[in-house]
Amino acid sequence: MTTHLQATTTLNNGKAMPWFGIGVFKVAEGPELVDAVKAAVAHGYRSIDTAAIYDNEHSVGQAIREALQETGLSREDLFVTSKVWNADLGYEATLAAYETSLEKLGLDYLDLYLIHWPVAGKYKDAWRALEALYKAGRVKAIGVSNFQIHHLEDLMKDAEIKPMVNQVELHPRLSQQALRDFCARHDIQIEAWSPLMQGQLLDNPVLQEIGSRHGKSVAQVILRWDLQHGIVTIPKSTKASRIIENASVFDFELTREEMARIDALNQNLRVGPDPDNFDF
Repeated sequence: MTTHLQATTTLNNGKAMPWFGIGVFKVAEGPELVDAVKAAVAHGYRSIDTAAIYDNEHSVGQAIREALQETGLSREDLFVTSKVWNADLGYEATLAAYETSLEKLGLDYLDLYLIHWPVAGKYKDAWRALEALYKAGRVKAIGVSNFQIHHLEDLMKDAEIKPMVNQVELHPRLSQQALRDFCARHDIQIEAWSPLMQGQLLDNPVLQEIGSRHGKSVAQVILRWDLQHGIVTIPKSTKASRIIENASVFDFELTREEMARIDALNQNLRVGPDPDNFDF
């Protein structure tokens, strides 16, 4: 059972990854983002998730440097993720994109580097680049994002190294059960982006009822549901109070019946693009 904010899961290569982190999707470069990441680290978060396409790696890097200085933590205490964008998929282009992300972040390595979307005809060459970076010790773990079962099967037919993580849209309206089962069988860790469905679940009566029973918010109930299902989760917020609230999910436990009621909310409903019908 995940019992505290710095608890970790062990990826299939032995690397420890925090179950809980902060996401920075749609947060622009600037002081607001720097302050949000610093607040998260000060409160005990150890995982930070960004991407090249978010166009905020400079501010994330600044926040990391300032947070380390202010807290006395070392770089090794943090788990930093970024992702290669679709326009840079390809062997040489992906290698170059990794160096660009490192330069913007001001880091010597990433803990996790992901292929952001499964662009047909391009992700296998990009994966070879990630394998090369991993074998050279330049990145601690590699994985994919938004890959469906058939994408994973296709990738693994030719891959030397199996993905360690698959980060996908996942929330009670899109529970991704078949994909979760597949990844569990292949020891690929599932990670949820948009775990709160961009706020669209906050007035759900079932979640409100369960939350009131525990004295918790709907967001806290959903994030606890993630953790009890063995799903790494990275809620986004820029407000320190919300960052702290989101992480207050280790002092209660959902019952089996409550978990089943939340599972039953699934409608295979996306707020983001469908990986099989995305205009890359």
